[in-house]
Amino acid sequence: MVRWVWLRMLPGSGFRTTTTITRTRTRVSGLNLLNEYLPAQTVPTGQKTKALKGALVPKGKATRTAKAMKRKSNLHKDVCSIENLLLADRKARKGKSGQKSLQKFDGASGCNIITLHNTLMEKRFKTSEYRVYPVYEPKERLVYELPYIDRVVHHAIMNILEPLFVSWFTEDTYGCIKGRGIHGLQRNLRKSLQDVAGTTYYVKMDITKFYPSVNHEILKEMLRRKIKDVDLLALLDEIIDSAPGIPIGNYLSQYFSNFYLMYFDRFVKQRGAVHYFRYADDMLILGDNKPLLHRLRAEMQQYLNVELQLTMKDNYQVCRVDEGIDIVGYVNYHKFTLMRPSIKKRFGRAVAKGASNATIMAYVGWASHCNSYNLLNKLLHEKFPRPEHCTARRRKKGVHRRKNKNEQNTEPVNSNTRL
Repeated sequence: MVRWVWLRMLPGSGFRTTTTITRTRTRVSGLNLLNEYLPAQTVPTGQKTKALKGALVPKGKATRTAKAMKRKSNLHKDVCSIENLLLADRKARKGKSGQKSLQKFDGASGCNIITLHNTLMEKRFKTSEYRVYPVYEPKERLVYELPYIDRVVHHAIMNILEPLFVSWFTEDTYGCIKGRGIHGLQRNLRKSLQDVAGTTYYVKMDITKFYPSVNHEILKEMLRRKIKDVDLLALLDEIIDSAPGIPIGNYLSQYFSNFYLMYFDRFVKQRGAVHYFRYADDMLILGDNKPLLHRLRAEMQQYLNVELQLTMKDNYQVCRVDEGIDIVGYVNYHKFTLMRPSIKKRFGRAVAKGASNATIMAYVGWASHCNSYNLLNKLLHEKFPRPEHCTARRRKKGVHRRKNKNEQNTEPVNSNTRL
């Protein structure tokens, strides 16, 4: 009793507080000295903690481990529900009204959504055969296309898993995430480049044949760290094993690729990368010295080889930012951003050949996110208004002269006019 009274009399001790671990209220000591006086009730750091009512759990690593061990369950029924499948059907048919697989789905006898619901609930769903064809944008890639019914299943899965995936990703992941994407990366990159002293150099890397090289067993094991619903995991395993690697063209593949590199992103941040950006398999790190960037690149390459069985390309670049950072279609400098030269050439060729208005406006929209006022004037031979942020900056510097009060709302008066 003497010990307890003495501890409670310490000024500013905050004797005991409460926190929530795995939905159970547990007591946490407000003093490090409490562990010394109550060794029998403490839990050693590093061991698996159990959330018992009234137990004393140390802060730090043990608490984070207890929270991290929580996995998601009871998701398969939500994926297979009629309401979720109807929502997935509405999303999957946007812009696809002319496709034969959609017409076949709508023209089949019986209620297709009910049939699909029963197939999923009875665990009889199998991925259909892919239609594989190459595309050149600009290099050759193999695209895997599935019938419409498979796309409905993928949308139904992502209706439930997308919020979970986004919550697991770090803020440095931009590819195919709503609210981020290419322009989200550009926006945050420009913010980082405002720190001129801390962003003198950059290293830019990517992975050799990333999508075809993803290891299925590693991806499945990573999913089991976050999801414990056996039925949903079986459905995801069937989709993963339906094609080599991660097939380009599947809706699920966009999030599988980010999920596969999720722990890699955390590793990079823990190794000291302050300004880190990743779009799919394109990675960019800014820093103030070359040795740090070379060390980070070597550690990242080792992690990819050992943990994920991936290989980094040898054409990495460690350069000064003054030479320009070419990423996601733009070339970034400390004070301005330009359009990538190859895209600018295609823009000029489209104008010269008299391309459709939709094509021209697509390039104009791309150019609107960088300093392209003179480029648009030169190619389209018409005056474009300066962006609002540029006009506001010029007003702030006093370039635009304000009108005098006497000049505002005044009209010349005719001397012959009777007042």
